[in-house]
Amino acid sequence: MRNHLRLAFIGFGEVGRTFARGFAAAPDVALSAYDILFDRPGDGAGRAGTARELGVRVATSAADACRDADIVISAVTAASAGAVAAEAAEFLVPGQILFDINSAAPATKIEAARQVQVSGAAYVEGAVMAPVLAPGLQVPILAGGAQAAALSKTLNSRGMRIEPVATEIGRASAMKLCRSIVIKGLEAILSDCAAAAGHFGVSDSVFGSLRASYPSIDWAALAEAMSERVRTHGIRRAAEMREAGAMLADIGMDPCLSLAIADRHERIAADYAKKCMNSSE
Repeated sequence: MRNHLRLAFIGFGEVGRTFARGFAAAPDVALSAYDILFDRPGDGAGRAGTARELGVRVATSAADACRDADIVISAVTAASAGAVAAEAAEFLVPGQILFDINSAAPATKIEAARQVQVSGAAYVEGAVMAPVLAPGLQVPILAGGAQAAALSKTLNSRGMRIEPVATEIGRASAMKLCRSIVIKGLEAILSDCAAAAGHFGVSDSVFGSLRASYPSIDWAALAEAMSERVRTHGIRRAAEMREAGAMLADIGMDPCLSLAIADRHERIAADYAKKCMNSSE
């Protein structure tokens, strides 16, 4: 690695922009980014504009963004993670590292690693373990792969909080998605519980009963926070839960619960978006 670190982002959504803001404060980091929305009107212009404001070079393609980069951070969607890795394998070169932080199933990450490694570049999987907005670069991330420890040392020295947990690919993703079954499941359950309890006017009684059973948890506050997450980020969380379902199916387990959680997140988010749209008309 050079003293002057060159980072490239493929995908400049919430995660990419949040990380770029953190890295922009480092004097020895040069940033570039490509997002498919850069080429589209509306939101694309906003993303590109944010990149320029942060001093990020706005690239014309993923290959352009990654030219001469030391580390390439893939921050797209779970559904696009495999395709991005396959495309990156066509232009990455030995000495570069693709850091795949998408919430994809272990099998997806293993196949992505296989494709990238054919190019001679290294592949490190990352599992982001919490929402990124508040902690920014300090959000906890688990990393796996032969270069996980080296990458962690490089990026942690620039403000990140990456923990290498394995040299093999798939373990970090499994740790995240197994946890997500509980967290995203609880979010869906509490969203429905809060909505139904509010409808019948029994919220105080319901959350009081839950608090009596589990006194360490402020259930009313947790329900409010989790319901907001689902309304705002349900589409992305649904994609993650479908990856959890794929993970379970890959090992011979029934994925129906994870897929039902995904459907519920997606519906709540879609209904909320529709409600907001109608109220603004």
